[in-house]
Amino acid sequence: MTVVGPSGCGKSTFLNLVVGLLSPTAGTQTFRGAPIGGINTEIGYITQSDNLFPWRSVLQNVTFGLEVRGIGSKREREERALGLLARVGLDGFENHYRHELSGGMRQRVNIVRTLVYNPSVILLDEPFGPLDAQTCLQLQELLLELWRERQGTTLIFITHDLTEAIALADRVVVMSARPGRVREVVEVDLPRPRDIYTIHTNTHFREIYDKAWEHLADEMRVVEQ
Repeated sequence: MTVVGPSGCGKSTFLNLVVGLLSPTAGTQTFRGAPIGGINTEIGYITQSDNLFPWRSVLQNVTFGLEVRGIGSKREREERALGLLARVGLDGFENHYRHELSGGMRQRVNIVRTLVYNPSVILLDEPFGPLDAQTCLQLQELLLELWRERQGTTLIFITHDLTEAIALADRVVVMSARPGRVREVVEVDLPRPRDIYTIHTNTHFREIYDKAWEHLADEMRVVEQ
């Protein structure tokens, strides 16, 4: 699922509520039928900033989540991390530090650091926003591949890019202007697997885009008034 909406409508706040960083002013929060009390460690959170620890190597950053959860021995954690790093094209960089990596490489590490402990739900808050267009496409394709390998994992992806929102998701949630509400849920019934590089040329993609854009544009006009 992807979420789009005008700036300031509460997209990031929504994710913070889902993971338990914030409490609602009204209503209740539940996860699989149980009330949420504080941060839910079953949920992974990938932010726009990579937030890598500069004093830890790539390998040490990726194994950090496994360490704090007490999962496996040091060797087991490292083998698990190295397998994923190779999967995303970062084999040979495990002993590098943050300052030695490009923005795209840092975000790959950020993604792997979350995937390595297999959360059932992953929140992504504009993770590719600051990257150049080519790197953004490469990471979108990578994310789709990794998600296919983890059937049953739920992704909630915040973005300002409607093309990205449709290309990645099965549903696009369009939020209203502040105060944010769900204005429309647009179903994305495009077949999978998807070619992230050419999907925008699909005629049905254009129809879905126009439908979602109609709602989003209306809400953006509200912000401008």
